[in-house]
Amino acid sequence: MALTIHSSARSFPNLPYDKMLHAILGKSYNLSLVFVGATRAQALNQTYRKASYIPNVLSFPLSPIDGEIYITPRIASRECKKFNMTPEGYMGYLFIHGLLHLKGHTHSDTMDALEKKYVRLFKLT
Repeated sequence: MALTIHSSARSFPNLPYDKMLHAILGKSYNLSLVFVGATRAQALNQTYRKASYIPNVLSFPLSPIDGEIYITPRIASRECKKFNMTPEGYMGYLFIHGLLHLKGHTHSDTMDALEKKYVRLFKLT
């Protein structure tokens, strides 16, 4: 397993990213986690999803054992209150959300239940 974290921001939440990765995708998955600004996130969303809004998280599977997740901290900080979470907890939730997409899940009751399970497991609030 290799987890690489990149950030153009000054700081990012200190969360157990590697443990979350192992729990959801296993120990042999290679993941690049990138914290990006709104402009970069919007450009990625436009280029790869043909959507013009600024996303909170994007995930890209590159192969069965490789992928990328992009999180936009500014958007996460704005949205966290809607979910009664701290900005750090919500970014952890977004990371879990991205991991579940890389595992092949789509938005559904099953994905919602898995998100709740992992939020509780990793004490993200």
